[in-house]
Amino acid sequence: MMTSIVNSMFIDSGKRDVYAARMKNQLTDFQRRFEEAMAHAGVANNRAAFGVKLGLEGNQNQKLYNWFKRDQRVPDDQRRPLAALGISIDWLNNGDGEMFVDRTPTQVSPPATPGDYVRVEQLDATGGMGGAMVNEDHPEVIRSVEYGEAYIRALIGFVPPPGRLKLVSGTGDSMRPVIEPGEPTLMDSGVTTFQGDGIYWIGLGDRHDGHQIKMLQQRGDGLWVVSANPLYPPFPFPEHGRIGGRLYIRHKIERFN
Repeated sequence: MMTSIVNSMFIDSGKRDVYAARMKNQLTDFQRRFEEAMAHAGVANNRAAFGVKLGLEGNQNQKLYNWFKRDQRVPDDQRRPLAALGISIDWLNNGDGEMFVDRTPTQVSPPATPGDYVRVEQLDATGGMGGAMVNEDHPEVIRSVEYGEAYIRALIGFVPPPGRLKLVSGTGDSMRPVIEPGEPTLMDSGVTTFQGDGIYWIGLGDRHDGHQIKMLQQRGDGLWVVSANPLYPPFPFPEHGRIGGRLYIRHKIERFN
């Protein structure tokens, strides 16, 4: 009987030791590498910020949580964004090779990604959706996002030359519900003349008068500036007005013409 009690105490003690060890070191090998990768990217213990670094869209927290907790791996479509941060996806997922990969410009940092992807820069530029917004002549690049060529072709009808597509956002409510305030929107900066009814990045005076995001429509008596919000009445596009780009709604395969 005494032997049975001693054995039971020994087993219980062993279970407690194993549990304590797991509590001290409960991360899997993948999770430890994932945390190393976040620290290397300068966003230690911040999965949401890591998602921004990778250019993720939508619910970043949920995606990163799924990779970290449920999937225990990063999908292969993140190979290029990780490489741009100097991180090997093979090391991150499987522990293969070294953590660091070469980030020379010829491999991962060209203006547009070779192959089937197009790199688009998001600019620190805002168009007014109510009143005009003044921006810098050469706005800062906030981040870069990659899109498949097939997506760009379906949205715009062709793939523009590298560097021509930009991401911009708007402030105000004159384009709601088509464009929400702060929503990044794809712009073809190579369009500087009216090319059919659509959404444009425009200026109503000289460059110091700022920029607006509005619809332009050809009517019987000329070109008109139109808002999606009916509270804003349309008005003629001025003779000295400027067109700085044409905008396309991301997340929808839909053209405004």
